[in-house]
Amino acid sequence: MTIDHLAIWTYDLEGMKNFYVHYFDASSGPVYFNHTREFRSYFLSFGGTCRLEIMEMPNVPLNKNNPIKQHTGLIHFAINPGSRQKVDELTQRLREDGFRIIGEPRITGDNLYESIILDPDGNRIELMAY
Repeated sequence: MTIDHLAIWTYDLEGMKNFYVHYFDASSGPVYFNHTREFRSYFLSFGGTCRLEIMEMPNVPLNKNNPIKQHTGLIHFAINPGSRQKVDELTQRLREDGFRIIGEPRITGDNLYESIILDPDGNRIELMAY
């Protein structure tokens, strides 16, 4: 059994797609558009089997969770750029481009190397390497 994809609602579908393509080398499938529901989405692939679906539809309520505080439910997803050095480089690049870093690069108690950033909509992304 495998996880096929995770999904994120957004009000800026093209901006979110561009963020993941630009910073994480995602490849995007074609836009899907359901005219009746005014629903649009993209599936983004990162070279593995699990994809990210980004979705946009009018009147979806804003997330009430604070992206800094912990809460129940899905709290982050992790992307492995390939090495600890690449975690550092990507963290710095995102910082320089104005994205919020909420967890500086560090070695965790289980010996992973990680930093935590927020995407343009405030979703937590853990950049991690073994």
